[in-house]
This record gives sequence, C-alpha cells and structure tokens, in this order.
Amino acid sequence: MEQDDITARLSRLNGWTLSSDGRAITRRFDFKGFAKAVEMANLAAWLGNKQGHHPDVAFGWGYCQVSFTTHDAGGLTEADFACAARLDELVA
Repeated sequence: MEQDDITARLSRLNGWTLSSDGRAITRRFDFKGFAKAVEMANLAAWLGNKQGHHPDVAFGWGYCQVSFTTHDAGGLTEADFACAARLDELVA
C-alpha cells in the first residue's frame, strides 16, 4: 500500500497510529480496571475471527492495545483498515 493511501485511510480512523516501520496500525484503549481491558481484548479477538484477519492484542490493568498488519503482505492492506474501522464502529 502506498504511503499516500495509508495516510488518507489513517485520517479516517479514530485514534489509530502508524507504527514506526510503517507496517502496522495500532490503537490503545484505556479503561479503569482490568475487566474492561479483558473485554476489549476479547472483542478484538472475536472481530478477528469473524473477519478472518487477526490482530495482535496486548492488554493489562487499564489498557488494551490492538494492532493490525497483514503478515503475508509484509505490511498494511485494505483488510487492516477495514478491521480497524469495524472495531471503531463496535466501540462507538
């Protein structure tokens, strides 16, 4: 995916950032406590299974970080942005 396309798509997402190597997009969700962070991790995992495009998820007390990349392509594809947009819709 070209840099201009990445920049344009990223601007349409809420709170997502581009990794320093330009191969992934990430959003950190902050919560009060552990249970909500686990619920968010489960939601991201559920979405990944439903879409057939699985995110990398890290969570702990008060946060859940979700990253999308297309490992087979070695970087970002339309699927990454579609999944990020769908996750945004689910938490809106």
